[in-house]
Amino acid sequence: MIPSVPADVLDALKAALGEKGWSQDAERLAPKLVEWRERWRGSTPLLALPKTTDEAAKVVRICALAKVAITPQGGNTGLVGGQIPQGEILLSTERMNATRDLDTVDDVLVAEAGMTLAAVHDAALAAGRRFPLSLASEGSATVGGLISTNAGGTAVLRYGVMRDLVIGLEVVLPSGEVWNGLKRLRKDNTGYDLKQLLIGAEGTLGVVTAAALKLFPILASRAVAFVGIAGPAQAATLLATAKAETGGEVEAFELIGRLGLELATRHLPGLREPLETRPPWYVLIEIANARPGSAQAQMESLLAGALEGGLITDAAVAQNEVQARAFWALREGQSAAQKPEGPAWKHDVSTPLSRVAEFIETATAALEQQFPGVRIDAFGHLGDGNVHFDVLGPTGGDPAAHAVGRDAGARIVHELVVSLGGSISAEHGLGTMKTVEALAYKSPAEVAALRAIRAALDPGRIMNPRVLF
Repeated sequence: MIPSVPADVLDALKAALGEKGWSQDAERLAPKLVEWRERWRGSTPLLALPKTTDEAAKVVRICALAKVAITPQGGNTGLVGGQIPQGEILLSTERMNATRDLDTVDDVLVAEAGMTLAAVHDAALAAGRRFPLSLASEGSATVGGLISTNAGGTAVLRYGVMRDLVIGLEVVLPSGEVWNGLKRLRKDNTGYDLKQLLIGAEGTLGVVTAAALKLFPILASRAVAFVGIAGPAQAATLLATAKAETGGEVEAFELIGRLGLELATRHLPGLREPLETRPPWYVLIEIANARPGSAQAQMESLLAGALEGGLITDAAVAQNEVQARAFWALREGQSAAQKPEGPAWKHDVSTPLSRVAEFIETATAALEQQFPGVRIDAFGHLGDGNVHFDVLGPTGGDPAAHAVGRDAGARIVHELVVSLGGSISAEHGLGTMKTVEALAYKSPAEVAALRAIRAALDPGRIMNPRVLF
């Protein structure tokens, strides 16, 4: 039970933030207190809206002294409930949205935490550079949230996750002190890497206020294809072939099941079937390089060989940017296309690439046996072993009855994932959804070490207290 916040603390926070820096208006707070799937709803006595790092530090300092809890929030695109307050002060970084610097010699963009991923993309592009992290929620997901959850996305295969794309951080620590770690060094071997500790910490070790992000050259040649394939095992073989034939120039390799395509074309306006045939599985492939025109030739050569060898059953290569975007819309709309079908059990998991096909086949069989009539919508980033394994209720079934089996279904999926050497959270984090469950899959030594780190930095446990260890 989270205690109520004393009136004098609320008054101090309001004074520190100024007239535009806080809100208690119900309409203003409402969209920040519900997760987009409406699974989690929360409450807060005050929405703190700092404009500067100094203001954010004042908020944390006041709360630390009063032992009042804080839930940090970025774009509220999280899917595990970690950003929804349950009585804590809600600290939103939405007003901290500036580009502080962009240097094309260092290839670094310094962005404030509330800057959206789309805005980062635009700023980099305007300077003739590229920030490669790509997510369907790029219009609302923010830099601070992406860092706090160590976001992945569709380009992990080539560029890595968020922790691979961050050079430096500025963070308000749980004491209210500001750590200015906005270095631009690609090499700094001087002991513990505090930056990496804070990435993926889900707001438990401080509030990210700014980050120095790596930029990359814009690639002149790009090709996108939608491919029909028999199953995940064949897709893994195709990926290995693609990486070998292109010398590692595969930008994205996304797996989509037939059900996911059907839902996308049924529920999302303007989307249509990418292939004349209706294979059981699909792969979206993107190849990119700096040699004008060569990516298209590489793609056509790859697919011709795969067709001739019987590895794929059908393929379509985008002939222009409009077609390429249409292909990507089918992939990026997978989660949105499920919503009209009722509640789904969401599983964001990963296994070694070599075990993905085994996982999908085994988990599907187990759930269909335990819960007759359920529909499996599996899709995700095959290149890094990340599968979104979502379970929809029977067609025309009772949504409430389907929801009852969620926890039992998760146990089946997660125990199988762990047995295959995988993780129960690939890119969404633990939040409030998986924090307790994760303890069952970690060793006592690891849990003790994690708790010791948190206790050292946040002895009062004021930062996102219901999340992590």
